[in-house]
Amino acid sequence: MQTAGLFITFEGIDGAGKSTHIAGLAEAFRAQGRAVTLTREPGGTPLAEKLRELVLNDPMDPLSEALLMFAARRDHLQQVIEPALARGDVVLCDRFTDATFAYQGAGRGFDLDVLRQLERWVQALPDQDDRLRQPDLTVWFDLPPAVAAERLAGARLPDRFESQPLAFFERVAAGYGDRMQRDPSRFARVASDQPKDTVWRHVRQAFEQRGWLLAEEHP
Repeated sequence: MQTAGLFITFEGIDGAGKSTHIAGLAEAFRAQGRAVTLTREPGGTPLAEKLRELVLNDPMDPLSEALLMFAARRDHLQQVIEPALARGDVVLCDRFTDATFAYQGAGRGFDLDVLRQLERWVQALPDQDDRLRQPDLTVWFDLPPAVAAERLAGARLPDRFESQPLAFFERVAAGYGDRMQRDPSRFARVASDQPKDTVWRHVRQAFEQRGWLLAEEHP
């Protein structure tokens, strides 16, 4: 019998440490014999990567930004995420729709009702009575924006989002909190202003508690 696919997303502002732990989880799942698809948003397909470059670097109004995000997401779902889930893969995705609500919604102040309509259009599952494709689990790396700014200082040339003021990222963090309140069972919040090995332990525990990873053996 084919193992069911898992759709896992990772959220948080830049500097929260997502990338390191996504790679660690990929290794952990592969060690247990699971096929893993690693991907990201915006991006993940040739078309979506082109749209990513536009969104991150070209000036535009919030509606154009939101439309490009969801256009990239639609292609990503059709070309990568849905086929991988149908194969039984574990899909590990760096950001998904929660980021759009956090960045474009809370951060930019864009109309949340418009974002919800776009979400319904883009993520609708065919022939499933208005069900949407949502992650099985979203790991939110919650980091105070001031700490994230310290971590990123001088790391690289900032893009159009990374160059925003601290108040913007405070609104983004609040937006993530609002998404978690609306769907708490889908989220695992990890305080990421802790040592890396402590953060990893909390991340792994979220998967062990759901029976998706075997508990690690300790000496």
